[in-house]
Amino acid sequence: MKYLIVGLGNIGPEYHETRHNIGFMVVDALAKDAGVSFSDKRYGFTAALSIKGRQLLLLKPSTFMNLSGNAVRYWMQKENIPLENVLIIVDDLALPFGTLRLKGRGSDAGHNGLKHIATILGTENYARLRFGIGNDFLRGGQVDYVLGHFTDEDRKLMGERLKTAGEIIKSFCLAGLDITMNQYNKR
Repeated sequence: MKYLIVGLGNIGPEYHETRHNIGFMVVDALAKDAGVSFSDKRYGFTAALSIKGRQLLLLKPSTFMNLSGNAVRYWMQKENIPLENVLIIVDDLALPFGTLRLKGRGSDAGHNGLKHIATILGTENYARLRFGIGNDFLRGGQVDYVLGHFTDEDRKLMGERLKTAGEIIKSFCLAGLDITMNQYNKR
């Protein structure tokens, strides 16, 4: 079985390790843990790994956040991966830093990457792992906050949260959406 694991983010050094790029950070950590590296391919950077007979294609779209759907659709079609085997990792302002929530469907909640994916795929019924980045900003400061870097306090917890996100991804591929949500969303 094949799975497409998509970490959302923006390419370029100015976006490296910003809050909006937590999706990239999650798949980077998973790839590093598995000892695989990313290659520059069409519509993004990909890395392949195998977990107990499951083939995982990790994707960091190079389309920029607002056009993420193009990369998702291309790799789903190229690798013949069904929608139920797609997982999108995304930053979420509504959750406190480090909170992880797996959902099988939902609205884009104002997130342009999710909005474009839903538009291109024609559905909001795809799994997403929401990684909380908090919302500690003044009115009108959302863009600067999202494109800003994590605090020192957040960085201290980052390794453990990235590891847990990797465990959720592996569980999604091995045990399925419902079991994984029941196990991890209660934490």
